[in-house]
Amino acid sequence: MVTELKTKREKPKSSQRIALVIQYLGTNFHGWQRQPNRRTVQEEIENAIASVVGHPVTLHGAGRTDAGVHAAAQVAHFEYMGPIPAHKWSKILNTKLPEDISIVASAQVSPTWHARFSALWRRYRYTIYTDKQPNIFVKSITWHYYHTPLQESLIQAALNPLVGKHHLAAFHRAGSGRKHSWVDVQAAQCYRNGSFLHLEIQANGFLYGMVRLLVGMLVEVGTGKRSPEGFTKLWVDQRREEVKYSAPAKGLCLLRVGYPDFPFPAKIWFDTQPIFVLAQ
Repeated sequence: MVTELKTKREKPKSSQRIALVIQYLGTNFHGWQRQPNRRTVQEEIENAIASVVGHPVTLHGAGRTDAGVHAAAQVAHFEYMGPIPAHKWSKILNTKLPEDISIVASAQVSPTWHARFSALWRRYRYTIYTDKQPNIFVKSITWHYYHTPLQESLIQAALNPLVGKHHLAAFHRAGSGRKHSWVDVQAAQCYRNGSFLHLEIQANGFLYGMVRLLVGMLVEVGTGKRSPEGFTKLWVDQRREEVKYSAPAKGLCLLRVGYPDFPFPAKIWFDTQPIFVLAQ
């Protein structure tokens, strides 16, 4: 009997791969990726998990957002060997995380599923607030641009040729370890909701600083300073030297990530960044 009990106690626990859907306000973070002497989203969550399991844990994210960029449904996973059910991790971690991070949901996934490498696409939304009257409630999540009216039809005309697989070196910031600038853009949309102008870009992956550089140049199109055709010629000819302005980080949000096999219902991850409407 003693031998039997000892055998049961020593039976190895099965490993679980836990997926998380994460929201965060990027204002006070130096981006997603762990960095020495910097406050990052990855490190905050890794520390919270480690405080539960008693040892360091590596969290793998779907994408690396820059300093100041937000996320409505970032996705990440980690390995865990223990008795805690996968669906309880969201509640447990939220008791240990700061107010600018929230674990929306957690679930067990296949051992071969990977938050980054299993993703088919990522979608970002950039929001510009165009009313001349400042609004403190949207200040931290929008770019307040009111100097010149922006015409969404011109911006959309410039976005249309971007859909497809293109070499977008013109929108690739220096400092990236990526060896090429090919991007498969799956959707590109500009639409207005009252005083808010939204630009959404979906692609299989994004270059370092790509969306903010795109928005910076598209504002020139929206004001009439640059034609949609001129914008297209800029990136087709790879004229990186003309792309000098990057839109502020605070207007950018990682909206969602797409997978062929995802254990979460759409209401958890599909469109969870609020779209504001100002009362008239």
